[in-house]
Amino acid sequence: MNPRVEILIRDLQLRPHPEGGYYREIFRSEQSVSADGERGKRSALTAIYFLLVAGQCSRWHRVLSDEAWCHLEGDPVTLLCFHAQTQRSSSIQLGAYGPDTEPVFVVPAGVWQAAQPSGEYALVSCYVGPGFEFDDFSLASDHPEVAEAIRAQGQHLDRYL
Repeated sequence: MNPRVEILIRDLQLRPHPEGGYYREIFRSEQSVSADGERGKRSALTAIYFLLVAGQCSRWHRVLSDEAWCHLEGDPVTLLCFHAQTQRSSSIQLGAYGPDTEPVFVVPAGVWQAAQPSGEYALVSCYVGPGFEFDDFSLASDHPEVAEAIRAQGQHLDRYL
């Protein structure tokens, strides 16, 4: 494992995330807001560190709130999105600003997403508003119709299931 990865895991006190990679929540707003539908009250904003290492991926998942990804260090991340309603997929390279990369990208609420680092590691921060709750999180592998629609996209997108 890359020595920098070991330092980040130790110093940032990261632990394994259910979707893959490592994370730690670093902020949960004391302010609350009403979320859509029957979700009730949520923190206005939550933030995490999220680390992906070579060979790892963030599996296809969705969050029922908007999620802003911000690249902090390391290699770029391929961030994939799948819009179940339109059956369309897209991708963006998240990294230091350049002709082929953007440092920040927002995944709209309810859009399926997956990610993989392009090199040894990538450290990002993710901000969710209304705030993240595991009740608002689901993996595509638990939704057969979504998993099948992702497989139908081709482009080896099923490797993130």
